[in-house]
Amino acid sequence: MRPTPLRPSAAPAATQQAVPPSRYLTNDEAADYLRLSPRTLEKQRVIGGGPRFRKFGRRVMYAVNDLDAWADARSYEATCDPEYIERHAGDSRHER
Repeated sequence: MRPTPLRPSAAPAATQQAVPPSRYLTNDEAADYLRLSPRTLEKQRVIGGGPRFRKFGRRVMYAVNDLDAWADARSYEATCDPEYIERHAGDSRHER
């Protein structure tokens, strides 16, 4: 009879620091993730203002963490929020 192999004891959940690996998405996957048009992301890569991206040869990839950070930077309480007004000052809907 073989002895049962000993398993390493698992550390308590509070002390475990599980860092999920960065997941990279294609342009189409990133657009789906953000619920945007793929063309919107393509345009933002050219003119700026979009999420950070990486180039692997000809392939453009987005890290999920970068997409989340970009989306979080665009959260506002209301349209009268001073940050919102400042960011959208050039929009035609705010011009008088």
